[in-house]
Amino acid sequence: MTAPTTVRYGELIPCKTAFIDAHTPGSDQKENFTIIGGGVSESADQHVHITTPHGFNIGAAGQPPKCRNSLHSHRTAEVFFVLSGRWRFFWGRHGTAGEVVLEEGDIIDIPTGIFRGFENIGTDYGMIMAILGGDDAGGGVIWAPQVIEDARDHGLILGENGKLYDSKAGQTPPEGVHPMPTLTDDELADFPELSPMQVVGWGVRRYNDMTALARHRPCKVIGATGIIRDKPGFEVDLITRTSATDTPHAHDRPSVLMPMRGHWRVTWGQGADAGAEVLAPGDTMSVPAGLPHAAVPSMTGEASLFHIVSTDDPAGPSWLQ
Repeated sequence: MTAPTTVRYGELIPCKTAFIDAHTPGSDQKENFTIIGGGVSESADQHVHITTPHGFNIGAAGQPPKCRNSLHSHRTAEVFFVLSGRWRFFWGRHGTAGEVVLEEGDIIDIPTGIFRGFENIGTDYGMIMAILGGDDAGGGVIWAPQVIEDARDHGLILGENGKLYDSKAGQTPPEGVHPMPTLTDDELADFPELSPMQVVGWGVRRYNDMTALARHRPCKVIGATGIIRDKPGFEVDLITRTSATDTPHAHDRPSVLMPMRGHWRVTWGQGADAGAEVLAPGDTMSVPAGLPHAAVPSMTGEASLFHIVSTDDPAGPSWLQ
């Protein structure tokens, strides 16, 4: 039986030209990582670490202080948890409908169909981990009109085929491929301006609260019965030292382990197929379907781990159902 595949934090391969705002001042220092699945990168330079379909995508964004990700939207769920740093998330047509600051370990499930962005407001390089619904992540990114216009002023053109072309490097869309049109006023009317209560009250959960709920059993963070009641095509659990078990279990589909705090020893298989590996914060492990495995902390101190597995729910808009 196939062993798990692990992507180490220190071995992540970044892409600095992943999106249309790669040259736009204030956004030109960000790094994008695609860990599992094709992601939503618009650049052929994006490296994909694990291509096996999981029913969702796993990615990450690394940014220095004061660097932001421009306003965009997705057709499927977008969930973030803060691995390191301090981050401001904002939303709305112009990014002024609301905002929230997330600390390390906090998680946000951003409703589909709204423009959102984020920036590192900490003092050091920060990293946020992302889960995107569906194997194709909704077919790409929908940008606010001003983002496309600003990018064009700085040499980047997004083709209607979803690919980027750098005019500063002499690139132009091939014959028959037109620039991506900006959304019309009628189309923009379909993107609601949600209030802070609608976004924060529904889709933000704090790390300390989740670990308190995970004291005796794993905390169902996102799911039909989760503390965020959403069905985005996957479920997210938080497991802590006191709710972890060394009893092996298996899933009928691939699952993912992502430590937040501490070191975790993952064991799997039996006999000649048995194996073990220690994961640290920032590492991502993909466990194959049907493989019995268990994860427990390997050292003393605080320990927490996010567990993600797909469901049979559609990967499209589902919030507040």
